[in-house]
Amino acid sequence: MSERIVLDGIAVDAVTEEQVVAAVRSALDRGEGGRIVTPNVDILRQARVDPEVRAYLDDATLVVADGTPLVWASRLAGTPLPARVTGSDLIWSLSAGLGQDGRSVYLLGGEPADPGWVDGAGRAAGRLAAASPGLHVAGWRSPEYGFEQDEYALYSVCREVIEAKPDLVYVGVGFPKQEWLVSVLRAELPFSWFLGCGAAINFVAGDQERAPEWMQRSGLEWAHRLSHEPRRLAGRYLRHDAPYALRLLALNAVRGR
Repeated sequence: MSERIVLDGIAVDAVTEEQVVAAVRSALDRGEGGRIVTPNVDILRQARVDPEVRAYLDDATLVVADGTPLVWASRLAGTPLPARVTGSDLIWSLSAGLGQDGRSVYLLGGEPADPGWVDGAGRAAGRLAAASPGLHVAGWRSPEYGFEQDEYALYSVCREVIEAKPDLVYVGVGFPKQEWLVSVLRAELPFSWFLGCGAAINFVAGDQERAPEWMQRSGLEWAHRLSHEPRRLAGRYLRHDAPYALRLLALNAVRGR
């Protein structure tokens, strides 16, 4: 087990991206499944007040810091996390690692397509397979928005994933819906791994542009997303997440004295 760093009551694994990939590959070799959750500032904030969100983190096999402010806070506290580990990077590195072992992935999420066109998950699957020799794509699906509210649609989506029996499932349908869905699927696929990956499938498919590397390194990826989706994200980022991030940094600075 890796060392865990506690940030605002949440234990985060002190691991690098390469160590996450190695841990998943080793666990699959032993016949063990698991779950990776990648909290950012918004998820950490929600976990403080929402028992359901906290339960997703408690259920995780690995909790890795997706948000740069989490890494900054750990350093201020004197218990530094080694690096930021994002779902958008893991989707590539995990696919490459599993490809070396001849294992399989399933992609669930991305932009639905009109009849006759390949949906976002299908295009992302093709790109991952091309970049990861040996990787098997067990399946993909970009469900319609609101599918979880339709009993038949939800059953159809879950049944398709379960019957594919993938070694790893990428679930990118937005937080916290994706973590709820992981919990449902994990009960039926105990030997598989799951990664709730947010917009990562959209990034791989080319349907959404990720922030430039300099913004990622500087902790400004949120600003890039805000500029592209101001109506949806302004309230969350500016009213809730920014004050919480400042509080998190201040509290950990005091801890590190």
